[in-house]
Amino acid sequence: MSGADRAAILLMSLGEKEASTVLQLMGAREVQKIGNSMASMSGVSRDQVSQVLDSFLTAADQKTSLGMGSDDYVRRVMQEALGDKASNMIDRILLGRDSKGLESLKWMDPRSVAEMIRQEHPQIIAIVLAYLDSDQAAEILGFLPERARADVIMRIATLDGIPPSALSELDDVIQKQSTGSENVKSSSVGGVRTAAEILNLVDGQTEQSVLEAMRESDASLSQQIQDQMFVFENLLDIDDRGIQVILREVQNDVLVVALKGSDQSVKDKILKNMSRRAAEMLNEDMEAKGPVRVADVEAAQKEILVAVRSLADQGQIELGGKGEEYV
Repeated sequence: MSGADRAAILLMSLGEKEASTVLQLMGAREVQKIGNSMASMSGVSRDQVSQVLDSFLTAADQKTSLGMGSDDYVRRVMQEALGDKASNMIDRILLGRDSKGLESLKWMDPRSVAEMIRQEHPQIIAIVLAYLDSDQAAEILGFLPERARADVIMRIATLDGIPPSALSELDDVIQKQSTGSENVKSSSVGGVRTAAEILNLVDGQTEQSVLEAMRESDASLSQQIQDQMFVFENLLDIDDRGIQVILREVQNDVLVVALKGSDQSVKDKILKNMSRRAAEMLNEDMEAKGPVRVADVEAAQKEILVAVRSLADQGQIELGGKGEEYV
């Protein structure tokens, strides 16, 4: 089961009131993923529920109360230590916490966000996409005009904080969709890695056209972004333990489709980290699957890459490759 499926089973076991309380503390993308899992879930066995609950109790038992309600603590400590100088540092530490207008975009459909910002200056679009989660930004990028995509990605890669003038324009954009929002404070978003993460999650055709356009405009920046990108073949750079962690998070049907279009070396890497019986079953499933559309293969590989990124951000695996950020 995926992490979203396990979370869905846990929340459905808690009951409506408790589950709704937990969901209120989550981000938009987390709620959407768990909600999708809840809606599509059926035939959950008693053993599966017990397994999820046991796993949760084990994880919860290892947690402490440190970090709970830490925002107010950070603000008080910084104010006491730095006085008037603390404001900017607090904003950087508690990134975007006061940006209610921007936060509201995370709850919107990607197509709606694209329609809202498509007529804005490319710099404003870049700031919006850099602030959002990479998977949502990638979907939004796909709805933007093709001629604008490369320009936006290059601007994301070269962002170094957000100037006040850009923030003012951005606040005007957000005001069209939300009311009563406070002034958005400065925050440090964007950069080469953010641009690379967004490109990692768009479809193959969009990725190729954007990279080609960037190479013509700025070959050096284009190469920096490509160096930071993590593609499906880079699974070869992950150690065996990491591959085994990834396999626990990926559904078998997704893995079957993703491997149908991958190099043999990647297939060998995956199969080597499975039990003999599991590897035999996976080979049988791939043979029985028959021809698969390229678009379906790309979608399955992107789904796995999202799981890989999430595991890397949680510190459960380490990504190989050229990027200095991936250590």
